[in-house]
Amino acid sequence: MATATVTRDVRAWLVRRSAWLVRRSAWLMLIVTTAGMTAGGVARLAGASGAADAAWLATAACGLLYSFWIAAASVARGRLSVDVIALLALAGAIAVDELLAAAVISVMLASGRALEAWAANRARHDLSALLARAPRAGRRYRDGSVETVPLDQIGAGDLLLVAAGDVVPVDGTLAAGVAVLDESALTGEALPVQHIQGDTLRSGTVNAAGPFDLRASASAAESTYAGIVRLVGEAENSQAPFVRLADRYAMWFLPVSLAVAGAAWALGGAARAVAVLVVATPCPLILAAPVALVSGLSAAARRGIVVKNGGVLERLARCTTVLIDKTGTLTAGRPAVTAIVPAGALPAGALPPEAILALAASLDQASGHVLATAVVRAAAERGCPLDQPTDVTERPGQGIEGTVAGRQVRLGRAE
Repeated sequence: MATATVTRDVRAWLVRRSAWLVRRSAWLMLIVTTAGMTAGGVARLAGASGAADAAWLATAACGLLYSFWIAAASVARGRLSVDVIALLALAGAIAVDELLAAAVISVMLASGRALEAWAANRARHDLSALLARAPRAGRRYRDGSVETVPLDQIGAGDLLLVAAGDVVPVDGTLAAGVAVLDESALTGEALPVQHIQGDTLRSGTVNAAGPFDLRASASAAESTYAGIVRLVGEAENSQAPFVRLADRYAMWFLPVSLAVAGAAWALGGAARAVAVLVVATPCPLILAAPVALVSGLSAAARRGIVVKNGGVLERLARCTTVLIDKTGTLTAGRPAVTAIVPAGALPAGALPPEAILALAASLDQASGHVLATAVVRAAAERGCPLDQPTDVTERPGQGIEGTVAGRQVRLGRAE
């Protein structure tokens, strides 16, 4: 049983590694084959037929090795692809000395794979940003002091210090005081959420106020954000490559093409059989599908939509339900001041709304709270003059107070 498990793991690793190498080598193959075919064309125009044939033969040889690699990778994934026809067409064209045709097929094959590789890597930087955001260490209390330790050394029951701006490293409960967390990475909610002592806090959220103590209830590997990162990594590794239209019908298209080629060989010789294989090689589909894919990804990107890869884009055609994270998708992802509403009828001599906004923004200049940023931005947009606050005191989760232009100003929760 253990041997079977190891064999499956090794096979899965080989499949992933092979697919990775195919993607990595696509652009190199495109450059090599294009250069070889171009060099052959220039040599033929210059009258050097021997040099032209040598260049096209070298191009075809590169294409033959590359198509064999692709076909082997497809078979290892348990999927029969029409790249087998390209492989046979290349081998046949070389055998009957149709070197230009073989070089053209090589360039087509490399072009399609290069476009697919570009499309697959288009949104990978977003996944990298998610992985880079994962915390690597935590601040743990030990013998009356705070030490910074790697995340894998934190266990359930440890008392941790989460400083302002830190990502909560592990799941746990708030040990004391009040915590204000930016949970948008998990829930999509842009507004910070306040928690009191005893509340459960999840890893991956950001401390949007002052420091607090966290009693760990799980290790880093068992925490919420680690699970999200793990799922993303598994999705990235298990994502099937883009399936071309011809590949869906390869189970009958391939044997039919081989049968017709065999009949042509029997009736007209090897050259006729190679001609059938060259015609059957789905070069238009090899190129058309990646071009359509890249066009779709580019059109989505221009509208602010990042699609993970071509397989995802293809499957969207079969979707019947869409779940949308509103923050950053349907909304701007940041709070904004929409109105200044007095608590009642303004008495005579009361400050007008714009003056109230100016006082609030002046005080909020000293705060790093996400709502303070919105107030300051609103004052700047309205051209309100701001003063420098003094004697500022901020209580996390409650509010801020200080003196602005001789006035005592307090901002925060109503209670």
